[in-house]
Amino acid sequence: MAEIEERTAEIAGTQVFLREAARQTAAPVLYLHGVPTSGADWIPFLERTGGIAPDLPGFGRSAKSGGFDYSIPGYAEFLAALVEDLGLERLSMVVHDWGGVGLALAQERPALVDRLVVIDCVPLLPGYRWHRTARIWRTPIAGELLMGSTTRFTARRAMRMSGALPENVVDDWVDKAWLAHFDHGTQRAILRLYRSAPPPVLERAGERLGELRGPALVVWGDRDPFLPTKFAHAYGEALGGAARVEIVESAGHWPWLNRPELVDEIAAFLTGA
Repeated sequence: MAEIEERTAEIAGTQVFLREAARQTAAPVLYLHGVPTSGADWIPFLERTGGIAPDLPGFGRSAKSGGFDYSIPGYAEFLAALVEDLGLERLSMVVHDWGGVGLALAQERPALVDRLVVIDCVPLLPGYRWHRTARIWRTPIAGELLMGSTTRFTARRAMRMSGALPENVVDDWVDKAWLAHFDHGTQRAILRLYRSAPPPVLERAGERLGELRGPALVVWGDRDPFLPTKFAHAYGEALGGAARVEIVESAGHWPWLNRPELVDEIAAFLTGA
């Protein structure tokens, strides 16, 4: 397995924490995490494929400046600067949840993307209505109150009730993946990001998905409580190349936690095996 190195870089004026491993694929893989976690989500994948997994600004160990643009265009601009700093002329991209901001960059530069993996991703598509928690986050005052009332107990209870995670990992996941870096800066980033993206904005952000013509794999947990599986099929239809859609039985929002063998399956796709 590839050895993972950690470092910090300044990208477009923002301090960014990066995990990197020597690539095992034709094109290096850029892994983009979602809310509320960090690039640590991707450690099992980095060990198999190599690549780069940043903590996006506002999350994990990256800077959480009040001046950053926590929106789809803001993250797309940041990712363009990251790709330039890394000297990448070609890459594969793996996106989960709000890591889908990477699809904005991909649509701006479709020739950049070799292979694409979309996992339970925020729908940049018509017809999506935000889930209940997101609707609260999008509401001024109510969102701040919900953030301020989040504790280890309430977070664990919420994840158990949602079914987003396997029962046996909830406690450890909440402590290490969520609350370890869930400070005021991350809470502010989440609120701004969700408030920047009403459904019409999401739909417009995916208008050029058809320009992505490389091989694609769409993976979706059939028990995702936040994002219905119909959007897996919608992504498969919207992408312009050959796209395989896999609905993972008895899996939640992070389907590789329910089905660890997905890590090897996705790695095989990225290496072209």
